[in-house]
Amino acid sequence: MQALSSLDYGIIGLFLVVTVVAGFWMTRRAAGSLDDYFLGGRSIPWYFLGISGMAAWFDLTGTMIITSFLYMLGPRGLYIEFRGGAVLVLAFMVAYTGKWHHRSGCMTGAEWLVFRFGKDKATNALRLLSAFMGVVGTIGMLAYLVRGTSLFMGMFFPWPPMTMTFILIGLTAIYTMCSGFYGVVLTDVVQSTIILISCLVVAFMAWHQVPDSAALAETARQVTGNVSWTDSMLAWKTTMPKGYEIYESLTMFAAFYLLRNVLGGMGSGGEGRYFGARNDRECGLQSMLQGITVAFRWPMMIGFAVMGIYLIARELPDSQAVEHVTEVVKQMAPDVTQAHWHDVTSSIVNAPEKWSAEGIAQLKGLLGDDWQKKLPVIGYHGVVNPEQILSMVLMRVIPAGLKGVLIMAMLAAMMSTLNTAVNGTGALIVRDFYQNLIRPEAKNRELIAVSWISSLAIVAAGCWMGVSAGSINELWGWIIMSLGAGGLAPGLLRLYWWRCNTTGMFMGTLLGGIGAVLQKIFMPEMTEGWQFLTMGLLSFIGTIGGSLLTKPTDRDVLENFYKTTRPFGFWGPLKKTLPEDVRVKMDAENRNDILTIPFALLAQVTLFLLAMQLVIKAYSSIAWTLPLFLIGVIGLRIFWWKPLWKLSDK
Repeated sequence: MQALSSLDYGIIGLFLVVTVVAGFWMTRRAAGSLDDYFLGGRSIPWYFLGISGMAAWFDLTGTMIITSFLYMLGPRGLYIEFRGGAVLVLAFMVAYTGKWHHRSGCMTGAEWLVFRFGKDKATNALRLLSAFMGVVGTIGMLAYLVRGTSLFMGMFFPWPPMTMTFILIGLTAIYTMCSGFYGVVLTDVVQSTIILISCLVVAFMAWHQVPDSAALAETARQVTGNVSWTDSMLAWKTTMPKGYEIYESLTMFAAFYLLRNVLGGMGSGGEGRYFGARNDRECGLQSMLQGITVAFRWPMMIGFAVMGIYLIARELPDSQAVEHVTEVVKQMAPDVTQAHWHDVTSSIVNAPEKWSAEGIAQLKGLLGDDWQKKLPVIGYHGVVNPEQILSMVLMRVIPAGLKGVLIMAMLAAMMSTLNTAVNGTGALIVRDFYQNLIRPEAKNRELIAVSWISSLAIVAAGCWMGVSAGSINELWGWIIMSLGAGGLAPGLLRLYWWRCNTTGMFMGTLLGGIGAVLQKIFMPEMTEGWQFLTMGLLSFIGTIGGSLLTKPTDRDVLENFYKTTRPFGFWGPLKKTLPEDVRVKMDAENRNDILTIPFALLAQVTLFLLAMQLVIKAYSSIAWTLPLFLIGVIGLRIFWWKPLWKLSDK
């Protein structure tokens, strides 16, 4: 089955060739030094870094997940993605965590630990453990990308989805290894232009297809069973299909995820884009640009969800027939698991002659003559697979030519996320393992070679993990709620509590991180709530207990960190060391930073809602969302924008 025209394949092929060539073109500039390779020489302007940050968050797999929740819930799907997809941590990076990390002059988050705790054996052990957990996190993220990309690729290419995914990820890894951070930013800027234009195109197509909000609500009710699909307000309970029943308590999950992101956001900011920024002010400006541009994602995703609802209403209106299709596939492949469901359906679609003629005849009877175009969207649980809605709309609704451009945009989003992960993890391995532990005297060429080898190994491990995952939602939940919670206390307390030391950080990271890995191996069915509570509790017990049972960090190191970073929190013994005029100035800056947070969160969430409400023509909802958005903007102007220009430009 060929889902794409020759024009579409040509557009996608040209894009991949140009991307790889651009990577090789940037090789010489990236090879100048480690600063050049991993941070772009700390000279890249804020607007390029902001666009690059947006592209890194605008990943294909996440877009598929969020589209699936918007398909099931309408605009209220945003509240489920408080867990990570709504990037609420950005509010804290805008306000202060980005500039706090930039002030260190470090290259990686693990190197930052030496700045915070001093250079000794305990700090070095912590640095190695933190770098190791960073590598584990990247492998988990790559697995998540592999699973989502394979679902996407299986819709459009008549070859095994995993094979196509491995080829694409291999190409991305190669150009990233060659070009370093310069290439990451350059390709992100080009890819972001394609992505943003595609967002507007999809949003307009969906808006044009909606007759009015009431008519859309009725069609959505028939397709999804959700009686409040066009509503934006939170609800205590909501309707969810098979496999997603856990999210029925919508308000509880939204509050839980909000808490997780507030705690996680307070410890954020240790990213290459902030270490590589030119000054404090540009940390804030790039964060602001990330927030504005990532908002384009939401009208596009609700657009795919809207077109998906109308498509399913036309082509799969009989839910019982969908259940029967799942039963037939399971009879044809009795040993199929959820992890390999898409591989089986893709094989049936592209090579029906290899399967039972009776089974093929049953599928044709249930789905019609075009059964090969419908089967990929049927899920393991006997319902339409919401994670395939985006791909299905691209395949069945978008015309040739434009289809190739939009698929190119989705692949660009995946590649932007991947290249950031590969570049950042290469820095961890080179700086924190190889140069720190094995070969301190290694030259630049040798270090970049090590980065290449380690990047390939990490990509291979991520691909292996992605093959065995049951669903992209399952992987995303583990990354955010288990692995993320495992590092919650060390990431938080290091910035706000003077008594936090290397032993506490080590114990918190070890207990929480190893707990998350063991949970994934031995208790994969643990719910997200229990994952977060268990790993978060382990990390706090380890960090607080380890810190209090051992001696504090060296006083000179603490004073240097405090005077350089200028954080707020529990720093009483250090605050007394500052001159009165410096303390007053720092208190004023910290006060504005804290007051910025609620206004930034309000502006961010309402901006996303406004974009979606416009697409579905829910104009009455805009009447209450817009004033809230304006309140957020006014607060940002007072507490963030005006003080921003008083920050150093050096």
